[in-house]
Amino acid sequence: MNIKKLTLSISFVISASVLPSLLSVTPLTDMNTAHAETKTKRVPALRNKVYSQLARAQKLADDGQVKEGLEALDNIKARSSSMNAYEVAMMYNFYGFIYYNENQLDKAIESFEKVISEEQIPESLKQSTTFSLAQLAMANNDYEKVIIYLDKWKSGNTKPITNSYYVLRANAHYLQKQYREAIESINVAINLAESKGEIPKENWLVLQRALYYSLNQPEQVVVVLEKMVKLYNKPEYWVQLGGMYGEVGDAKKQLAILEAAKQQGFIKSKNEIMQLAQVYMYNGLNFKAAEVLKEGISNGKIENSAKNQAFIAEAFVQAKEDEKSIPHFKSATEKVDHGNYAQRLAEVYLNLERYEDAADFAREALNKGNLTFESNAYVALGMAQYNLENFDASILAFEQAEKHKKSQRLAKQWIKFVEKEKLHSESLKKALL
Repeated sequence: MNIKKLTLSISFVISASVLPSLLSVTPLTDMNTAHAETKTKRVPALRNKVYSQLARAQKLADDGQVKEGLEALDNIKARSSSMNAYEVAMMYNFYGFIYYNENQLDKAIESFEKVISEEQIPESLKQSTTFSLAQLAMANNDYEKVIIYLDKWKSGNTKPITNSYYVLRANAHYLQKQYREAIESINVAINLAESKGEIPKENWLVLQRALYYSLNQPEQVVVVLEKMVKLYNKPEYWVQLGGMYGEVGDAKKQLAILEAAKQQGFIKSKNEIMQLAQVYMYNGLNFKAAEVLKEGISNGKIENSAKNQAFIAEAFVQAKEDEKSIPHFKSATEKVDHGNYAQRLAEVYLNLERYEDAADFAREALNKGNLTFESNAYVALGMAQYNLENFDASILAFEQAEKHKKSQRLAKQWIKFVEKEKLHSESLKKALL
C-alpha cells in the first residue's frame, strides 16, 4: 500500500509564447518505508495499531471514498494526545496527500507544514516533505514561500543536489522577475545535465532563453536557440533564431536560417511570412520577397491589403520587374482613398515608356489627393506630357511642381527644357510648311 507519487505542473507566459515547465514533486513517504524507518532511526516508534488505522484511511482515499478517508483520519486525530510525534506527523502527512488529490492546496500545505513542525521524525520524511511544500507553494503561486522552503530543504540536505532543485528555484525567481537569480539556477541545472552527458530538458532551455532575453543579452539568446534548434528541431525555434540573428546584426545568418526554415516548411504564420519577405528585401533578394508575399496572399495566410500589395509591387520594382509590379500597384490603389499608389504607377509607366498610362495615373493620383509628395505626381505628369509632345500641358504640370520646395529646382530645369523643345518643334513645323 504505497502512496502514489505527487506530481505538479506549472505553466508561465514569456512575450507571446506559453512555455510549460514540468516539476516532479518528491514522492511522499509511503507507509511501508515509514514503518521500517522506526527500526533504524532514533525516533518514536510507529506502532502497529496506528499504522493499521492510517493504512485504512489511505485505502479509503485510494478507493475514491475521500470523505470516509478524512473521517477515519479525524477519528485518529481525536486520539492524537496519546500518539507520539512520529505518529502525529504521519497522520498529517496523510491529510496533506488527500487534500492535495482534492486540489485543496491551502489545506494540503497546512497539513504538510504540521508534518515538518514535529521534531522527532525521520530526517528523510522532513526533507521530502519540505521539498514537496516548495512545489506545492509553486502550484499555489506563492513564489516567495518556494524560495523559503527550498532554503530550508538545502540547509538539511546531505546528498548531491539534483536538477529538480535548481529548476524549481529558477522558476520561482523568474516568476518574481528576479532574473539574475533565476539565470544562475537554471544554468546550474543545465550544466549538471550536460556534465553527465545528458540532454537538457526542453523547458529548461525555454526558461534559459526567456531569462537571457529579459536580461537584454541577445547574444546569449542566440546561443540557447542554436542549441534548441539542434536538439529539438521545432519550427518556432528556427524562426525565433532567425529573428535573433537579425537583432544581433548578423544578416547573413538570419537569411540562411530563415531560408532553411522555409525549405523545411516551417514558415507558416502571417508574421513568419512577413519576416521572411522583409529579410529577403534587406538582403537584396527582391524578387523572392515579392513571390513569398504573393504566395502568402494567394493561400490566404496574408491579408490582401493595400499595404501588402504595395510591398509586392515595390519588391518587383526593386527587382527590375516593373511590368510585374503593375497589377499589384493597381490593386493597392483601388483599396485606398489617397493617390500615393497611383503616383507610383505613373512612375512605373514612365520607366516602361507607356506615357499615356503614366499621364492617366498621374492625374488619378492628383484627383484622389492626400499625397505624401504631391510634387512627384506633377513631375510625373509633366514628363509624360512632354514625351507625348503635349508641351503646354507639360509646362503647366511643371509649374505646379515648381510651387513645391522639394521639386522647385528640378521643375525650373524642366520648364526651360520643355519651352526650348516647344520652340524647336514649332520651328520645325513651320519649316515643313
